[in-house]
Amino acid sequence: MKKFLIEVPHDSDKHSCEHAIQVFRESGSHYLTRAEWGCMDGEHKSWIIVEVDSKEEARSIVPPLFRSVAKIIQLVTFASIDSMTTEKFHA
Repeated sequence: MKKFLIEVPHDSDKHSCEHAIQVFRESGSHYLTRAEWGCMDGEHKSWIIVEVDSKEEARSIVPPLFRSVAKIIQLVTFASIDSMTTEKFHA
């Protein structure tokens, strides 16, 4: 399995924060309770780290309304970078 950071932004007004929370709650996703949210410090994004097989699988964790704005970043440890090719590392 691979590890991915999922970042989901939303607009900075109170209604947008409440709407984002409502969408995640209604989706039944564990994302809502497992994610870290930056709203209280003016950073209107949430982050969660998941272990799944692919970037597409990571994106599927995000409710459909936010999938197009979600940023999915594969995470690696320095120990695992040794096995990566230079082309893959700079892609």
